[in-house]
Amino acid sequence: MSHAARLMRALTDPESTDEDERPDPSRVTDEELGDLFVAAYRVDTSDALVRRTAAAAVRAAAGERQPRYTPAACRRMFDLLVEECEEHGWADLTLGLDALRHCTGPRPDVSEPARALVGLWQDKASVRQPYALLAVAALAGDETSAAAVEWLSRDVGPIVADETAVIARLAPAEQAALSEMGRENRFVPPPAHTWHASAETPAYVAFTRRALEAAADRTDAIRAGEIPYRADKAFTDREVTTLGQALRVALLRDEPWLPELFDRLLPGIALAPTAAKTLPSQALLYEVVRAAQDFPTPELATAIRTVRGTVRHAGVPRQLDKMLKKVDAALAERTDVALRLPRTDFDDDGVLRRPAGDHEAVVTVTDTATLTWEKDGRPLRTVPAPVRRDHAALVKELRDLVKRINAQLATLLRALEGGFTTDAVHPYGWWRTELAGHPLARTLVGRLIWEIEVAPGEWRAVLPETDRAALPDAPDDASVRLWHPLRSAPDAVGAWRDLLTERRIRQPFKQAFREIYRLTPAEERTGAYSNRFAGHLVHYRRMFALFRARGWRSRLLGPWDAGDGDEAERTLAAGEWRIRFRHTWSDQAGENELATTDQVRFNRRQEDTWHETPLADVPPLVFSEAMRDVDLFVGVTSIATDPDWTDGGDRRAYWERAAFGELPETALARRDALERLLPRLKIADRCTLDGRFLRVRGDLRTYKIHLFSANVLMEPDDSYLCVVAARRPADRTVFLPFDDERLALILSKAFLLAADADITDETILRQIDRGA
Repeated sequence: MSHAARLMRALTDPESTDEDERPDPSRVTDEELGDLFVAAYRVDTSDALVRRTAAAAVRAAAGERQPRYTPAACRRMFDLLVEECEEHGWADLTLGLDALRHCTGPRPDVSEPARALVGLWQDKASVRQPYALLAVAALAGDETSAAAVEWLSRDVGPIVADETAVIARLAPAEQAALSEMGRENRFVPPPAHTWHASAETPAYVAFTRRALEAAADRTDAIRAGEIPYRADKAFTDREVTTLGQALRVALLRDEPWLPELFDRLLPGIALAPTAAKTLPSQALLYEVVRAAQDFPTPELATAIRTVRGTVRHAGVPRQLDKMLKKVDAALAERTDVALRLPRTDFDDDGVLRRPAGDHEAVVTVTDTATLTWEKDGRPLRTVPAPVRRDHAALVKELRDLVKRINAQLATLLRALEGGFTTDAVHPYGWWRTELAGHPLARTLVGRLIWEIEVAPGEWRAVLPETDRAALPDAPDDASVRLWHPLRSAPDAVGAWRDLLTERRIRQPFKQAFREIYRLTPAEERTGAYSNRFAGHLVHYRRMFALFRARGWRSRLLGPWDAGDGDEAERTLAAGEWRIRFRHTWSDQAGENELATTDQVRFNRRQEDTWHETPLADVPPLVFSEAMRDVDLFVGVTSIATDPDWTDGGDRRAYWERAAFGELPETALARRDALERLLPRLKIADRCTLDGRFLRVRGDLRTYKIHLFSANVLMEPDDSYLCVVAARRPADRTVFLPFDDERLALILSKAFLLAADADITDETILRQIDRGA
């Protein structure tokens, strides 16, 4: 029996093969894999579920490889699809089209089974996979194709009819590429590469503008009374899906005509032409926002927020607020468009003034936007009563403006930080005017370190806030990029850290003090995976929340079927790389759900397929930034950072080992910051850095604060001191060069323990006295 045959038997009948004798899928060629996939549908059973399960087993064994099909296998696949459709009323047409697309030889004649499939489809009351059906109909000949077009265009609205005619006229390869765009419902997205195929098809690109402008024309006509208003009936259900797809393609291409269209379409679908609280098309409004989650632009995000304030339906704004959070997160990942800031009426210093009777509103943008009020040049603490009474609309308008600007600034920062993995560069002339000189961004951008390529291969680092007049003289097309410590010598990194500390410049995100992760000897040996962060016990729900906040995708785990483990994943470098972080739901400890961390792996996208990649082949910046996220997950959620942890057994052993163990990169960066901060503190003469600890001399005892966990030991016997201090230094004048709750907690404990004679908390004093 061949290796492929033994593998098929093992997959379809697992009990027939011992675990240690199971064939290795990697030894099967791509063509054999295609034959296996077809053979899975020929399993000797009348149960379609068993056949589909066998096919799924082959697909799982294939991993991320793409099966290839011989001409005979392609024909067999189409015949099997006819059989399944006859027996069970439906078959996945994209399987046959995928086989043809990856055929290893001349395409076989499949006109007969294709004609049969179209006939079987037309006997159904509902339409499934319309785009795949058009591609299959084209394989059957002109007569069948024309009949399919006519059938698919019935009672679906003119926009869908136009799309159907466009796809029917495409070349077979283009039809096949677009076939996966057909979705069972608009809430389930097709594969990402489908949108790219559509965006590269000129006829479909032309249709997207025609369709969206037709939709805007229809809402204009409803608003003008030319079409009777019916709540949520402006478009058919199929039109909503089609318009969502057209919008995604246009957004992916970042079409310049879209902003003007948003100004017409969004109010048209969100606001009834009467006083009714209903919407012309609530379905299309939500579909537009889902499209924005897939391919966001700043203009669409702003248009959604604008229309959110005009919707009369009570529940819609709440739903939009939830959906907009995903839009903002996605926009930050789309670094090629996220840095595009709107033109405003703010002056060069980021200030906007608006009169309100005898008072004046002042919106000021620095790190964030703030709204204040003045009278005769004097600032007021609250909104004046006359302004609230006579200018309520202005107050609301400016409050909404502040919220919108703060959302834009948060997105800008996430996009800038996300640009590290793409090694994003910008033209110097554009950077000077649209970022460093933009009234909304100048403060934030000015506190980041940038590199300008002043000559080929020669980069000069600058911090605009320290001296904007000293920016180098370089041509407008010179390259600018964010400085990263991984690209700099240790002395240069230290110099920037010294400068920021001395001048008390706090960066909008950690840059000069950013952690660096290089490949370790252990990772060179393991090759395909890293165990650097494996074996930690973490608070699961906290880690799951961090996944969401950092743009990672993961299933929620728990004590249910298939809830025992998952791989959290995130795409980086404009979708070229993917990091996977394995973790397992462990147990419940009181109110806490626990998880155990495991391996980290990397994949690279090649020809729309993910391939596992050795760690040594991952670009250093991508590797460093990805591992930094994982370190963050462990560092923030490890039970080792919980000072009140009391469980015994293995959990306690882990707590004792990790709470005072070796320092990860995040803690090493913390130590580096403390080296610069300690000499400036009032308690400097009582503090020293000693390896993994900050050693603090009090009047009663000497204490060691661990730089990772912030847990405290007392000398001379290293007895544990449980102390919960405020998460900010007691001396509020202490400057921190970056936002780090653990660093603030360490300093807070240091100030407390340096003055231990003044402590009044009996629970702390009893522990100190007991060990003295």
